[in-house]
Formats: sequence, structure tokens, C-alpha cells
Amino acid sequence: MTHPLLEKHRATLEGALNAIATRGYWSAYNEMPSPKAYGETAPDDGKKAFEAHLGKAFELGQPGQSGWAGGEQSPYGIDIGTTYPVCDIEALIAAGETAMRGWQKAGADGRAGICLEILDRLNKQSFELAHAVMMTTGQGWMMAFQAGAPHAQDRGLEAVAYAWREQRFVPHETVWEKPQGKNPPLVMKKHFELVGRGVGVVVGCGTFPTWNTYPGLFAALSTGNAVIVKPHSNAILPAAITVRTIRAVLAENGIDPNLVTLAVAGRAETQKLVTHAKVKSVDFTGGNVFGQWLIDNCRQAQVYAELAGVNNIVIDSTDAYKRMLGNLAFTLSLYSGQMCTTSQAILVPAGGIDTEDGHKSFDDVCADLGKAVTGFLSKPEVAHAVLGAIQSSDTLQRIEEAASGKYGTVVLAPQKLENPDFPKAEVRTPVLLACDAGEEAKYMEERFGPISFIVKVADTAAAIALSERIVATHGALTAGVYSTKPEVIEAMTEATWRSKVALSINLTGGVFVNQSAAYSDYHGTGGNPAANASYSDSAFVANRFRVVQRRYHV
Repeated sequence: MTHPLLEKHRATLEGALNAIATRGYWSAYNEMPSPKAYGETAPDDGKKAFEAHLGKAFELGQPGQSGWAGGEQSPYGIDIGTTYPVCDIEALIAAGETAMRGWQKAGADGRAGICLEILDRLNKQSFELAHAVMMTTGQGWMMAFQAGAPHAQDRGLEAVAYAWREQRFVPHETVWEKPQGKNPPLVMKKHFELVGRGVGVVVGCGTFPTWNTYPGLFAALSTGNAVIVKPHSNAILPAAITVRTIRAVLAENGIDPNLVTLAVAGRAETQKLVTHAKVKSVDFTGGNVFGQWLIDNCRQAQVYAELAGVNNIVIDSTDAYKRMLGNLAFTLSLYSGQMCTTSQAILVPAGGIDTEDGHKSFDDVCADLGKAVTGFLSKPEVAHAVLGAIQSSDTLQRIEEAASGKYGTVVLAPQKLENPDFPKAEVRTPVLLACDAGEEAKYMEERFGPISFIVKVADTAAAIALSERIVATHGALTAGVYSTKPEVIEAMTEATWRSKVALSINLTGGVFVNQSAAYSDYHGTGGNPAANASYSDSAFVANRFRVVQRRYHV
């Protein structure tokens, strides 16, 4: 009999399955923070729910608790003061393993149904989650709502849909009959049990604590595994809200809530957790140093890692110069460049580019892009909504170094803006630098934050070759090209096939290279050093469960 929650959310699951098969536009959750979509009192209720967490102990009722920890520093300068349970790693792992027994018995349909109910419940908490994401990451309100809530929920649902589809490919049982000529056939009954690999750990990042966490969380959960969520130390609250909701839905449906727990841990404890023999999968988003450490040291687990890269754009020519510059200005400004998909290296031929407004020299392109960024951010209300705030002191230091000319000629210096709503917020406008292609030490590593390079290359062919080498050597999640010439677009396309990176071509409208749509865009390919997995494809879910068979003669 089909699980009642799967029946309740059948239309949502079928919508997601159709979307991942057709790759067209579809979304299960409304991206607009509108009372019409979420209820008249939802905005106020969500803000009050968020504020109720401030300065309080966040109870979760987890095993092995030994104390409390917190210390999140809001980029907007508000006092968070929330504390979270510190629990013994061994206790969380043991409890998760115990809970997996009942979770396995729920079957693929039951797991999918309960995960769909969890996502529906999280969607109803979107305003609460959005405030938590905004105040811990520094995202602007609209991004915090969209990326932090409905878009993250869509990415979680996407993983559930892939997981359910992969598990449905395995029949529960069959009768195997092999003819034996004149003798009676050999007949066996065979059963195939889907079993989770083991405890999964999802290590969150400080900039997108839900969007980058939900894919791995729901991929591991819906394939039969217990999950321990280890959030970034400065973005615990969104993870804690998520875990508490998951635990409540599990308990309501007769599943041990210790299937999903929160681990508030420092570096040493995290390393102990992810290398534990019982941990069989690790999902991670963040910097290369710790990400590579995970890949090298978590030998007992499958590691799904999204790391840093050098996203780049080749500009050859355009017939929409101002709109190209406007698109790039938004791309470089959005969340102050604190996105794994933001373009860092813009490759421009030394001889300049052809446009509908005539030929533009390399210096023209540099100056005009600087003017486009300045013009786009000229209205304070637009600037604060788009830029948000700088998430970490490390990023602030990088901005200062870039502004000093350490990495290249300063084309556009950063400006410190005052946010009237949040006087303590650290807000910076983007830095644009110019350098030559030969100065690889300056632009050939990720400079996380609102720091971009306009790189002078010999010609378009050299730009495409450099783009390919950057991706193959250092990795990238996004690449772009602007050209009016089909042969250039074809050459760039083939280069991205070889280096295995997603390509955006001639973006001049309301879509930007650093945006990724669930069900349609594959976030990362898993084929270059920036990521060894993709959100989402079959490979992201299929290795998280095993098929254990039993057979006997009939």
C-alpha cells in the first residue's frame, strides 16, 4: 500500500519527476515573499519566530548532550546570542544507526512521502528561515528569502525526486525461472532490499547554509541513511531550524527523530566525525583546503564536495554592449560576489571588441564596466538590496588587498556604504582590477568576494584556450561567452565540453551566469576541480544506497 504522505504530495513528486526529465521551468515553492502565497500573517509570524530564537537556548532533545555553544556574529551587526546543544559524536552516530532500522522499513515510498512532508513544512517556515539566513550570512532580504527558503527547498525536492526514481528502478521481488530442457526448470524467489550506506554527514557553508545543504541532506535521507548536519560555525541557526522541523515530522510519523541530528563542532571534532568508520557519506561546500582534506582522509566514505574555482567569461564581441555591461554589473554585485558561481576572470582581447556602438578598446571595456557597476549601485536602496553585507573578516581583508593594487591595476575601487537599517553592517561595492594574461598568480586562484579581474589576452582564440586551461587546472562552476560569431561560440562550447563546465552564452536579459535553477540547471558537472558532484543528477543519489538480495528455491 502506498504511504499516505506520498499520496498527499503525489502531485509535487510527479511535477519534480517531470521537470528533471524535461529540464523546463518548474517550481514547487513560490519564490516571492508574498502574503498571497504564504498567508496574510506569514511575514510577521516568520519574523517573530526568528526573533524568538535570539538570545535563547535552541532545544533539540538530542542524545549525548554535554553543554551549549553559539557565538554567531551577524554581518548586519545584530546580536544573535542563540546557543545550541553540544552532543557527543559517538552518541549521535550510534543513535543515527539505530534510527536507520525503522527508516529502512519505511521503504522508498515512505521515505519519499515523509521527505516531501518535511519540505512542505519547511516551506511554510520560509519567512523564519529567510530571516535566519539573512542575519547569519549577510545576504540581502530577497536573496535570503529566495535562495535560503523556496530555492533551497526546490533543490531538496530535486534530490528526493532523483532518489525515488533511482530506487524505483529496483524491483522489490521477482520469480527467477531458468529452463532445464526436459527437466523441470530451476525456480527461485528473489527479494531485493534497498539499504542505506550508513550515517551521512552534511558539512554546511557560511554563505548558503540551506541552498548548499539541502541537496546532500535530502539525497542521503531519502535513500535510507541517517544524517548528521554539521553547520558552519557562523550559520548555525538556519540548520538548527531545519533539523528541528525534520525531527518533528519524523516523530509524528513513527520514525525515531535521532535519524537526523545537529552537530555543533569545531575543526578537530568535525575531523573526528567525518572520518568515523560508521560515516559512509560526506557532503561539503567550502574552501579547497578543508575540502581536499576530506577527499584525502575520508577513505571510509563517499565524499561529495563543492570547492572553489575560477569562474570566467570570454568577451569576443557583442551586439548589445550596454545590456551586456548591465548583466555583468549585476553578476559582479549580487551578494557582493560571495557566491561559488560568481565570475572572477573576464577575458578580453588586447585589441578590444566589436560592438553595435563601434569598436571598443580594452581600456574602454574596463572603464565602461566600471561605470556600469557604479551606475547600477548608484541608488542606495538598490545597492543594499543587491550587495547585502560582507560575511567574513577574511573577505574584508581580501577587498582591502585588492584595493591596494596588490593583485592588479585598480579599474574600480571599492566603496564602503552605510546601511541606515543596519549601522554596523560591513558593506562594500565591487573591486575591478586589470592585468595581463601572463600575470597568472594574480587571477588564477579564487579571490572570494566582490573582486574581479579584466584580463588582457592576445586574441579571442587565446582567451578560449586560457578559459579552458583555467577550468581544467583550477576548476569552475560557471563559464560565459559573448560573441556575435557562430564559430567563436562553437569553439567556446567545445572547450567547455573538454574542461567540463556549464556555459552561458550572450546573457543580456534577466538571467545571470551565477544563477542556477533547480530541475533545469545542473549545478556543477563533477568533471573539473571545482566540484566532484552535481546538484543534481543520478550519480548524486545512486551511490548512497545498496541493494541487498536474498533468494531461495521455490
